[in-house]
Amino acid sequence: MTVSSSSPARVTVDGKFFRLNGKKFYLKGVSYGPFAPDAAGGTFASREQTARDFTQIRELGATVVRVYYVPPRWFLDLAQEHGVKVMVDIPWSKHLCFLDSEKLKGEAREAVRQAVQGCAGHPAVFAYSVVNEIPPDVVRWSGAKAVSNFIDELVAEAKRIDPDCLCTFTNFPPTEFLRPQSLDFLSFNVYLHHRQPFKNYLARLQMIADTKPLILGEFGIDSIREGEPQKCEILSWQIETVFRSGLAGTVVFSYTDDWWRGGQQIEDWKMGLTTQDRQHKDSFRAVQKMFKLAPYFPLERYPKVSVVVASYEGGRTLKACLDSLARLNYPDYEVILVDDGSTDDTPKIAEAYANVRYFRHAQNLGLSVARNTGIAAAEGEIVAFTDSDCRADEDWLYYLVADLVDGEFEGIGGHNFLPPEDSSVAAAVMVSPGGPAHVMLTDRQAEHIPGCNMAFYKWALDEIGGFDPIFWKAGDDVDVCWRLQQQGLEIGFSPAGFVWHYRRSTLQAYLKQQKGYGEAEALLVRKHPEYFNALGGSMWHGRIYSSAKFGIVMRPPIIYHGTFGSGMFQTLYTSQAVGVLSLFSSLEYHVLVTLPLFVLSSTISWLLPVAVTCLMLSLGVCSVAAAQAELPKNKRRWWSRPVIALLFLLQPVVRGWARYQGRLTLGTATSEARETLDSVALRNGEHSLSEVSYWGHYPVDRIEFVTSILERLNREGWPNKSDIGWNEYDVELFGNRWTHLQLTTVAEDYPNNKRMIRCRLRTYWSLLAKVTFWAVLGFELPIIAFVGRWLPWLWLLLLTMPLFAWFMWQEKRTLQSLTIIFLDEVAKKWQMTKVPFQEHDKKSTKRASSV
Repeated sequence: MTVSSSSPARVTVDGKFFRLNGKKFYLKGVSYGPFAPDAAGGTFASREQTARDFTQIRELGATVVRVYYVPPRWFLDLAQEHGVKVMVDIPWSKHLCFLDSEKLKGEAREAVRQAVQGCAGHPAVFAYSVVNEIPPDVVRWSGAKAVSNFIDELVAEAKRIDPDCLCTFTNFPPTEFLRPQSLDFLSFNVYLHHRQPFKNYLARLQMIADTKPLILGEFGIDSIREGEPQKCEILSWQIETVFRSGLAGTVVFSYTDDWWRGGQQIEDWKMGLTTQDRQHKDSFRAVQKMFKLAPYFPLERYPKVSVVVASYEGGRTLKACLDSLARLNYPDYEVILVDDGSTDDTPKIAEAYANVRYFRHAQNLGLSVARNTGIAAAEGEIVAFTDSDCRADEDWLYYLVADLVDGEFEGIGGHNFLPPEDSSVAAAVMVSPGGPAHVMLTDRQAEHIPGCNMAFYKWALDEIGGFDPIFWKAGDDVDVCWRLQQQGLEIGFSPAGFVWHYRRSTLQAYLKQQKGYGEAEALLVRKHPEYFNALGGSMWHGRIYSSAKFGIVMRPPIIYHGTFGSGMFQTLYTSQAVGVLSLFSSLEYHVLVTLPLFVLSSTISWLLPVAVTCLMLSLGVCSVAAAQAELPKNKRRWWSRPVIALLFLLQPVVRGWARYQGRLTLGTATSEARETLDSVALRNGEHSLSEVSYWGHYPVDRIEFVTSILERLNREGWPNKSDIGWNEYDVELFGNRWTHLQLTTVAEDYPNNKRMIRCRLRTYWSLLAKVTFWAVLGFELPIIAFVGRWLPWLWLLLLTMPLFAWFMWQEKRTLQSLTIIFLDEVAKKWQMTKVPFQEHDKKSTKRASSV
């Protein structure tokens, strides 16, 4: 029997939470039973007792009861009458090695089938737990992957009968490593009696849950062993911590001390909130108080928040964005819309929102400038950012601010989800490479948060000078995160503070976006070289959490089971995707391997199969990556994975080309500064341009001297990058397309309070110079090797290489000479005199003698 999808009043998943009748639905639950069997063998109380219990449960403030056997229809009807939802555990022989027996597996499938058919779409059913706490030694015996796959089979069986039902399996710390893929939400039984470990473990579970809702399926305290006062205290802070940590709810074990298990009445455990005869305990009132406050526990304070939306041609989704911001569940905030010179209907849309502060740039000045305009206008202590193609969850600010005022972080970010109404193309784009992703250093601390969902204290943004205007389209969020961390500030992550982010709806729009990201990476490489490898790829210290696989997973995960499989917290150490294999789809691979092989195969026929093999290798890597992509089920189409494979093929090429194009063209001076450089003549009589020294008759501060150099470089319009603590030089000067110069200074102290500042000027080839050199060499060497008349080409090689070396030497000398002119001007400001090279040697010798 298949249930109609039109069943009324059913709970649905909504991001990290649930919804019922359009409103958020939070689990405030208690476990119920099992009780001593009746004459018919049933493990539920009588109808009359159940009705009285439900009345008391509603008095508690609970919205859900969790039962451990499949309830009869009358039980569900009573629950519906009392406004209580039911989480149904489906019992079967999970304590046996069920995967070793086809009979046991069949019985498990049949148990799920009968349970779902018996409850057939009843609106009182919240969800089914297809299994509860599989023993860890059974899982170790059968294998974690095999057990996870079987759980997925059971979920599929339930959804075959009732497609709209919610399914989970209730896990616990000893099998934390199990990762079924088809669960609608994650449920964990957790019994930790100390506050900080409990909070830390919830943060860990949130990382495991990732984009899915997380609930606690059980936690409780024994009145006998802990005492009722201690029980009240622990349950109170546990419930508060659960909801403050952004979980979708929790179930307290249990409603009553009346508990039948293992064929007998349990007398030596008193976990209930009521006695066996349903009398309230103090813990009943403690939980009642917490349930009344949940989920919105008061924050320590409610600082004003300025929400900044920077928009350029964002009219298509701007209304949905502003509508969502008007419904935020936060008492003190303002919305600032910065229109960065849009030519669409953005101004007209903004007119309809009287409470939105609207600022318009006369022309498009770039994303960073727009965000800085918002920061300057912000009246809030906290500045939050989202984009015009996002709509915020109503509790977005509540959770972001809660983690900020907690005192650990100066910035905070959260998830960005694909809206349910977005297209199938957008879903394919979501699981393709290059999308917005957060990078986590720990379960709570982030290395990077995407710009579509981030918030910072305004003072922290002011301290680093806001967003860097050089980032026109993207990269501004990465730069801000890195600069904040370089200042010793920390960035957190709030799993519950999420936004819905509309992805690019066409392949052309996606590739255009990736081109912009590549241009931004070129700027980031220049400004933060310590975060990039030689090819310009970013190097993160943390783990990337993204819908797209960064590379291909080749090695199975490793599980820590504890000695003989007895660990209470058995951890999964997942294998990172093999990024090396992604090189086969990179621009460098196509340009340096595949393309030359195809070109050479026109004259050397045996190279053609090699070239084809190289191309097929690239296509194979992209196909495997597409096969591993986790697409939402309702967005899957027959063409989805071929499109994803195509995007995995094109994205590295488009983004890489833009990155190299940016790196090859960046660093050229303004026309005025270029004119200055061209007019520089190498000075007669200079014995060395690699070092210069300046003599001061007072102790000149070296740091202030270097700062003066930077100020003059910036006034002249020369691109430069100062040391931020990771380099062995003070300033890198990008004087022309072919060479860069690294300036290092040192101060030498002499008698009579005098000081000499020595400056070392080392030059290096730019990326363009390196590419040109190896391209020429790579072109000429194969010709010499394979063309019959190789002697003329050898002469060409012998001619071009010295000419290129001479040209680079001239460029180096010109840049060094220009830098010395700059240094001379700075030294004059400090009333310092230049020391000729020979005299510097004499002074150094004299100082050594005096010492």
